[in-house]
Amino acid sequence: MFWVQFFSRHASVQKILAISCVTRRTSKSVKHGRSVCLRSIFFNSVKYYPTKLVLGIETSCDDTAAAVVDDTGKILGEALHSQNEVHLKTGGIIPPVAQQLHRENIERIVKETLYVSGISLDELSAVATTVKPGLALSLGVGLEYSLKLVDKYKKPFIPIHHMEAHALTIRLINQVEFPFLVLLISGGHCILVVAQGVSDFLLLGQSIDIAPGDMLDKVARRLSLTKHPECCRMSGGKAIEHLAQQGNRLHYELRAPMRHHRNCNFSFSGLCFNATRIIMQKEKEEGLQEGHLLSCVTDIAAAVQHAVALHIVQRTHRAILFCIKSGILSQTNATLVVSGGVASNQYIRRALQIVTDATNFNLLCPPPRLCTDNGVMIAWNGIERMRAGLGVLHSTDGIRYEPKASLGIDISEQVGEVAIKVPSLEVSLNELATINL
Repeated sequence: MFWVQFFSRHASVQKILAISCVTRRTSKSVKHGRSVCLRSIFFNSVKYYPTKLVLGIETSCDDTAAAVVDDTGKILGEALHSQNEVHLKTGGIIPPVAQQLHRENIERIVKETLYVSGISLDELSAVATTVKPGLALSLGVGLEYSLKLVDKYKKPFIPIHHMEAHALTIRLINQVEFPFLVLLISGGHCILVVAQGVSDFLLLGQSIDIAPGDMLDKVARRLSLTKHPECCRMSGGKAIEHLAQQGNRLHYELRAPMRHHRNCNFSFSGLCFNATRIIMQKEKEEGLQEGHLLSCVTDIAAAVQHAVALHIVQRTHRAILFCIKSGILSQTNATLVVSGGVASNQYIRRALQIVTDATNFNLLCPPPRLCTDNGVMIAWNGIERMRAGLGVLHSTDGIRYEPKASLGIDISEQVGEVAIKVPSLEVSLNELATINL
């Protein structure tokens, strides 16, 4: 009677039994050469069935995403609604528009995720949601929806730092032990940190103005790349990367900024200004008004992309050397993890590979779909925090979203005081620029 009640109450066991009944009739045990019994299949299945299931919800910017991940790292289900096409038409993300689209799609995305995963809300161990940093109006939608869920189903709530989730995504697919160096490059952030543990980071440097993804988007808009037949449905960064493959970056000189500042901070606003200056000059030469496509868009795209890559590479190279010199990381077992939306850019990845090869570091990047904002990384960060016993809330009183939030302990001034001179890799990077990616 106990087993009948147990089977009837647990949907997961019913699924195991359904599979077991078929396997019992058709499978053979390779080891013993006989049919596999129902009892052994059932107990083996129970043994490996996950003990923790986390629903992750992400609405920090313009993607509404959700996923269910178990404590073995298996992605049981995920769904995502992109607002990209809407924002391409408006020339950028308009926060109230993003907010409304999140409101219209979040319930559907969560239901799709649960349906695909085969998991009910009652079976979840916790709900993890991005609460910082990001667009205030977007964060608010995800938090409000999540708090209603955890209140209704009496589930623990795990507030997630968006950049921490990006940093730890690599541990979902690779056995990466702490500590390791992380470069987070996206539309809203450019950060170098050392991940010493879950929720334990040392901040080496960050952008003092705009992020590389934002800069690439601005240049793409100034070039009117949405009017280019090959790029009309691409984001700005993707359009720049695509056209750069056809261009010659040597036709325009865009020097990497902050060459005389021996720290690990970044700056992209000057690059954006200089690229705009070149575009305006070419428009004047070709007799074109703003909004028309230049004949040299591929060359400008190549020059811009190379300058961004060179700047990122130089600062990352210094971070690697600082970590080795200070003893934060070991030369023999050192890893650089690169994540965030801009990490999907293959040219920048190749440039970073040159640096890691030169310094005997191991370069790891999540697959492109996990570099951009997604629900999987939020759910996985929830699993990591549950394991570490960090930030799992059983009461959500006073929980708020934070549009701006730093990551880790800031030691960037110490990095600047050491003032490490970075060896030139210009020759190798110049060779990279001639490769057809």
